[in-house]
Amino acid sequence: MLATYRIDQFNLLNKLFDLEVVYLYDSMQGLKINQKALEAQCNFRFSYFLRGIKYGARVFRFGIYKKIKEAKPDIIMGYEYSLTTQYLLFLRSLGLIHQKIGSMIDDSMDMCHHVQTRVRELALNQTAERLDFLVVMSNEVSRFYQKRFNLNEHKIIVSPILQITERLRKEPDRLETYAQNYVEKYNLSGKKVLLYVGRFVPEKALPFFLDTISPILQERGDTRFVLVGEGAEREALTTIIKEKNIEGKVLFPGKYQSQELYGWYLSASGFVLPSISEPFGAVINESLIFGLPVLCSQLAGASVLINSENGLIFDPLDKGDTVEKVNLFLKQIKPVDNICLISKIPLIEDFRNDFIREWKKLL
Repeated sequence: MLATYRIDQFNLLNKLFDLEVVYLYDSMQGLKINQKALEAQCNFRFSYFLRGIKYGARVFRFGIYKKIKEAKPDIIMGYEYSLTTQYLLFLRSLGLIHQKIGSMIDDSMDMCHHVQTRVRELALNQTAERLDFLVVMSNEVSRFYQKRFNLNEHKIIVSPILQITERLRKEPDRLETYAQNYVEKYNLSGKKVLLYVGRFVPEKALPFFLDTISPILQERGDTRFVLVGEGAEREALTTIIKEKNIEGKVLFPGKYQSQELYGWYLSASGFVLPSISEPFGAVINESLIFGLPVLCSQLAGASVLINSENGLIFDPLDKGDTVEKVNLFLKQIKPVDNICLISKIPLIEDFRNDFIREWKKLL
């Protein structure tokens, strides 16, 4: 699907290659987005293949071979160890296509060590060495694949999610206006605001996290937990809030997108991602771009971005560690004060040059 966090990456890839992206989904389940607004930001060619077979979370789309014959690409890239990737390798084994074939693998280190299903493990073992290249999210995952499958590092492209700082931070006056409105509407001035952005789904472990930190919220009058998003676990969260008597301490402003969302990063003191399963976590990039310190799950791929200067890492499955790190994090972050983007210095380095160097392995 066309995702906000992929746009900058694909736009930059289009400067290195003549890129065309074929999407097999037009939306993410449980996530409503303004698709037209996203499409307007794309500088690369794209199309949608939506006809095909769906079995659970797996899909197979019709028309792939025809598209390859028409486009005549030099390089074809699938995703994960999916049916699409397997089909591409099958076509090549029959001699029907001859292109270089790779795949984007979004695994975190935790996912590398704890493969989700037996089917995926079989696909991994049968596929990794047959691909001409792999695209992974971090150097740690690259080293894992090099060691496990005896792969040359030149066969692995390290390409974490790339979002361009100047694009997200453009129109500062508008962003500051959104932020100021949020601060006034929810009475956040002078409060230490812990922000979460994303879906309310089981892998984010929000109910467990909220239940764990509820004593902290009960004790601290200066702290607010703001959850921006929507999802099936909203009811479970609401139940915990009532049981723990922390109404007013936990806020649900709704779902936001683009600049209206970015305004929330300016309205907060720190960001938290308590996921128990997270390939990467693009919201970590966004938080750091807006100068927001991050309390990040050690199970998230984006934990590789966190250091002593921009946040803390915690074990979301360990209640003791979670409480300890939340208390420490709250001591480190500052209450919401004057809204000023220029004072929020980015806490993430610009790795566009690294991105270009890695992808040039295919040239």
